[in-house]
Amino acid sequence: MTFLTHAGPEIGVASTKAFTTQLVSLALLLCSIGKLQNNINVQQEKEIVDGLKKLPGLINEALLQESQINNLAKRFKDKNSALFLGRGTMHAIAMEGALKLKEISYIHAEAYPAGELKHGPIALIDKNMPVIAIAPNDELLGKLKSNIQEVKSRGSQMIVFEDENSKVNPMEAMEVIPITSNLGRITAPIIFTIPLQLLSYHVALIKGTDVDKPRNLAKSVTVE
Repeated sequence: MTFLTHAGPEIGVASTKAFTTQLVSLALLLCSIGKLQNNINVQQEKEIVDGLKKLPGLINEALLQESQINNLAKRFKDKNSALFLGRGTMHAIAMEGALKLKEISYIHAEAYPAGELKHGPIALIDKNMPVIAIAPNDELLGKLKSNIQEVKSRGSQMIVFEDENSKVNPMEAMEVIPITSNLGRITAPIIFTIPLQLLSYHVALIKGTDVDKPRNLAKSVTVE
């Protein structure tokens, strides 16, 4: 079976819009399956579809932060590693952020569930390890804020991409960037992907790497 995402031609080897359109397509697929199995009613379906229809405007809002993200990217020029943190579904988005940074800037990056921080990655954190956290306004926000405090106590430089309503308190050597507000559970992962991809893009430009044709990479659809 073929499930087209209608993302248009992908110019760069490191997929970006392919990732976000896949999230949208899977959301629509799950909505349809849920409706067929009577797990989603008409009102819930309408809310999901209405939320997806708002994506173009929400993405434009996220793109307004590009200048600030570009400035933050300058901090990565001489870095060798970075850590991305997210809770729940945001762990998968953190993995996308880490993957893009590796692919196009050649900086080693690792994504980790913020709730498991003490089981290994926290040993790596010092002033030379930038940490990027994703802070949506959801039921896990309080626990994520506790994780952020733990990271900061180890002297890390931090970047936090947040929902405006998350209200993460900035601390020394921490940049908190509001990306959007009032996101739903389905739209939040899509929108928070944008600043992570932008960060990787601008880091790559600063380092002078080829963002469209990263070394050693090839499209999986053209090469086995």
